[in-house]
Amino acid sequence: MSDTHLSDLTFSALNLAEPLMRGINEAGFTRCTPIQAQTLPHALSGRDIAGQAQTGTGKTAAFLVALFQNLLTHPSPPTRGATSIRALAIAPTRELAVQIYNDAIVLGRHTGLRIAVVYGGVDYEKQRRDLEGGVDVLIGTPGRLIDYFKQHVFELRETQAIVLDEADRMFDLGFIADIRYIMRRLPPPEQRQSMLFSATLSQRVLELAYEHMNDPELVRIEPEKITADRVRQVMYYPAMEEKIPLLVGLLRKMDPFRSMVFVNTKRMAERLEDVLRANDINAQALSGDVPQKKRLRFLEDFHAGKLAVLIATDVASRGLHIPDVSHVFNFDLPQDSADYVHRIGRTARAGAEGDAISFACEEYAVGLPDIEKFIGRKLPYEPITPDMLPEIKWPPRRSFAERGGRPGGGRPGGGGRSGGGGRPGGGRPSGGPRPGGGRSRGRRGPG
Repeated sequence: MSDTHLSDLTFSALNLAEPLMRGINEAGFTRCTPIQAQTLPHALSGRDIAGQAQTGTGKTAAFLVALFQNLLTHPSPPTRGATSIRALAIAPTRELAVQIYNDAIVLGRHTGLRIAVVYGGVDYEKQRRDLEGGVDVLIGTPGRLIDYFKQHVFELRETQAIVLDEADRMFDLGFIADIRYIMRRLPPPEQRQSMLFSATLSQRVLELAYEHMNDPELVRIEPEKITADRVRQVMYYPAMEEKIPLLVGLLRKMDPFRSMVFVNTKRMAERLEDVLRANDINAQALSGDVPQKKRLRFLEDFHAGKLAVLIATDVASRGLHIPDVSHVFNFDLPQDSADYVHRIGRTARAGAEGDAISFACEEYAVGLPDIEKFIGRKLPYEPITPDMLPEIKWPPRRSFAERGGRPGGGRPGGGGRSGGGGRPGGGRPSGGPRPGGGRSRGRRGPG
C-alpha cells in the first residue's frame, strides 16, 4: 500500500484490545487509510456509521476492527442462547462474503471469537453444521442467511453489531426486501451498533440508513473518480473486426502479469476466453453461472498470478477486491459512466498506479462523451498501426448448448452482435462492420 495513501492516524493510537491489536500487527497494518481514520474514532465510541467508500480503500478492515472491539469490550450475557450470534455482516455477493471472512480470520485470529461464512451454491449441510455449533460473528449473503434463520439454525435477538457492505449493490441485485426482513428481526437500533458502507450514499441508501440505524455518522471519502487520476489512461478507436486482434496484440506487447478485461455481455466474455486461450494467453471468463468452487479457484489463481487475464462483466466483478492489477482493458466501453471509473480504479487501489486501455468501437463509443464529462477530462487516444493487429487463431464458436442454451429456448446463432471476434470467411465477422458501413483505414481518432 502506498504511504501517500495513508493517514497520520496509527492503529496503536486507538486503544484497541490487545488480542485485536496482535492480529492487526501480524497483518502488517500500522497507519489507517482515510476511510479507517474517519470512521474508527466514531465507531469505536459506539456510534453508528454510514460510510461512502469504494472496494479497495480499507473499509473492510474498518468495520471489522470496530466490530471486534465492540464484542471484546462488551461480553455477551451468560444467558445468551447457544444459537444466538453476536454480530452479522451481510454482503451482496458470494465472493465479497468470502473476502470479508478471510480478512476477519486474519484480524480476529487471537480474539477467541468464532467466525463463520455462509453463501449459496455450495456446502449447504456443512455450513448448517458450522452454525449449529455456535457462532459469534456470522458473514453471509442475504438468501442463505434468511434460509438458515427461518429454520432456526441461528438467532438474531442478541445481535450486538450489524454491517451492511456494498449497500448500493444490494439495491441493484434486488436484495433490499431481504435486508429489511433481516433488519426488522434484530434488536432495536439503539440496542445495537450498525455500520453501512456503500460506493455512493444515494437517497435510497440514506433512507435505508435512517430507517434502520441510530442517527448514523455520515462519512464520505473522496469519490473514486478522483482516485482514477492515478491511472494512465489511453483510448483506441478500432473497427469492430479489429477489437480482438488489437487486444491480443496489446496483451502480447505488454506481457501483463495480472490483467482484467471488461466486457458488457456474458457471451462476449466467453468468446474472448476461447480466442485468448487459442492464442496462448491464459485467460478465464468470470460469469455468474460458473459453479462457486470454480469461481473461487479462478480468483485464487488470479490473486496468485497463475491466471494472467480475468475477463468479467461489471455485474460479475462488483465488490471483488483484487490487489495488484497491472492493466485494465475496457474491451467494451461501459454504458454507465460510473462503471468506467469503477473499472479503471481496480488498477489504482490503495494509492498505487496502473494502466487502463479502452476501445471505443462503433457500438459503444456513443457513451464516450458522458464518460469524459463524468471524469472531467478528454481521454488521450493513440493511433492503431498495422503491427498492432497480428494474425490470430480463431477457435470454433461455442455451440448453443455450450453457451447454456435450453432446447426450444431461443434460436441458435441469434442474439445480436457480440462486438468483434468473427472468424475469417463466411460473411461478415460477428460484430464486424456492416456492408458499406465500415470506416476508412485512415481514421484513427475521434474526429
